[in-house]
Amino acid sequence: MKSLLRLLAAAGISIGLTATALAQEGQERVIRFGHLNNADHPVSFGVKRFAELLATKSGGKMKVQEYPASQLGNEMQQQSALQGGVQQMSAPATTSLAGIVREFGLLDFPFSVSTFAQADALLDGPLGQTLLAKLPEKGLVALGYWDLGFRNVTNSKRPITKAEDLDGLKIRVIPNPVFLETFKAFKANPVPMPFAELYGALEAKAVDGQENPFAVIQSNKFFEVQKFVSATNHVYAANIMLVSKKFWDQLTPTEQKWMRESANEARGYQRQVSRAAAQKAVGELQSKGMQFNEVAPAEQARMRQIAKPVIERFSASYDPATVKLYNDELARIRK
Repeated sequence: MKSLLRLLAAAGISIGLTATALAQEGQERVIRFGHLNNADHPVSFGVKRFAELLATKSGGKMKVQEYPASQLGNEMQQQSALQGGVQQMSAPATTSLAGIVREFGLLDFPFSVSTFAQADALLDGPLGQTLLAKLPEKGLVALGYWDLGFRNVTNSKRPITKAEDLDGLKIRVIPNPVFLETFKAFKANPVPMPFAELYGALEAKAVDGQENPFAVIQSNKFFEVQKFVSATNHVYAANIMLVSKKFWDQLTPTEQKWMRESANEARGYQRQVSRAAAQKAVGELQSKGMQFNEVAPAEQARMRQIAKPVIERFSASYDPATVKLYNDELARIRK
């Protein structure tokens, strides 16, 4: 009799747990997904695809509300909102994470990768995953990397065909130490500034130029306030899909699975759209009156050498095991 009661009790508990899980999965969840880019930018297209996939997998129970164009604040404000559980998701540039996990600065090292295939291999491989694993203790969960593109310099003074052309130019950079020191190495005058303030600063000539991927330059109409766009390709930039850990921990395992699956499926689409948009943006920038120029591979190699002391200095301040993994991965993907 006691054995039967124990079995019934166990069954009752399991039924109760199952019912609780089903009730949780049956409830509607609204995900506030903020980012800095405009609604016509590939990051926004990625958010929309993620939202569609998640709605399908969850039977409409998990709804994504997109807040583009810095509606929920700048990158640092949104990062704090995620850590506090006020906002559920964001898709900032990886550069913004160097303040809480220093080793994300490795991804900002200039001229480290030269092709999209190399970039994807670095981010989707052991190095990228090691960096993601450092985020939960900072109150964030990452669902993978999206494409932002190779960063290029625009300015109102002159074409950039060699390192010396940057000498003396006031260039807005992301508030990030690696970016600041890299442009100082080229004798530019880097000015850290939130992205939301950039157009006004260019228009007012408070800065001479800035550096961003082609699609960002085109989407934000920098052609209205900049004359020259130069394909320096000095850094490959990625966005990162972030979730508030406080929100993530409230989800059931099934809901977390839907989120991960949707993120993985949206990633390939977003990268494809982003890279096509970058190619198209160059022609559109020229049609709007911008003067475009390439930077010769030999000159890019020379610029890499000029920036080498910056890489060595920052590498010495990072976790040695992660730096070794980074260098090993670069050797692997460059073969």
